[in-house]
Amino acid sequence: MLNSNVLRKLDMQDLMVFVAVYEQQSVTEVSEALSVSQSTVSYCLKKLRNGFSDDLFINTRTGMHPTSKASSMYPHVLKILESINLCHSGAPAFDPALQPATFNICAPEYFEQLILPPLLKRFAMADLAVMVNVHKFETDIPVDALRNGSLDLVIGFGPNFHRSHGDFNAQVLMEDDLVCVFDRRATPLEPRLSLQTFVERRHVFPTPWTSTTNMVDGWLAQQAQQRQIVARANSYGAALKMITGTDFILTLPRRIQQLLAEQAAFDHREAPEGLPGFTLDMRWSQRLDQDSANTWLREQVMMACADQRMS
Repeated sequence: MLNSNVLRKLDMQDLMVFVAVYEQQSVTEVSEALSVSQSTVSYCLKKLRNGFSDDLFINTRTGMHPTSKASSMYPHVLKILESINLCHSGAPAFDPALQPATFNICAPEYFEQLILPPLLKRFAMADLAVMVNVHKFETDIPVDALRNGSLDLVIGFGPNFHRSHGDFNAQVLMEDDLVCVFDRRATPLEPRLSLQTFVERRHVFPTPWTSTTNMVDGWLAQQAQQRQIVARANSYGAALKMITGTDFILTLPRRIQQLLAEQAAFDHREAPEGLPGFTLDMRWSQRLDQDSANTWLREQVMMACADQRMS
């Protein structure tokens, strides 16, 4: 907001005249340089003097000399004109080849296992000095960090696992479903587990984020069923080790099972009929929707997801 209503009457030409008079100290030369009449220059100076309550320039035999207020104003007026030019031309596009870049992403292990490796490979192949810091996903979306810019992206599961926020944009990156993984020597014969078999076996539960609820137990509760969890693991790899040599069940995303559960040691069966799948979703602040660096990062993540879907 402006401190005075008088300032509203000023326009870009007035500011250009101010800079030109300050630099050239001659109304005649300013008139020629800006291709305006001397009366126009004089009118602009009158508006400036009225707006800033100062003579600004003193007419002497050696030229128009700036007052102390005009001297203090000059660098600020220059910045105003530079900012207007930037608004017109637009901010320069982000180019990671020109300077190192660091991005902060909050994401579960699923992202680290499946998407981050091909993402980093893309950066390496292009010889880009790009660093990615992955922050652990806690109970819910870190709203404040996403809003204040300390996080560039949040990657999480959907649909409807986390609260929605009107000032965030969202993009579905990929879809997946769940399968039941066993030690190869303890794998049931049935190709798809019945609900009864599923709840009778003991389970190891890998926690994708800090939460007391999850998609499997939420679905079981709808069926008036519950499972016995013997251990909660912090990672998929640790969970796989926990079921080795046992008859425990480990319910994993299919893409994770294909990536980590070696066929020599593990086997899998289809989950009970009706167990829902999920999506991997990307969220970012609407404030950064047109930011060239954030846009570039989102594009890279989506291309890495496309690579994963085709693999």
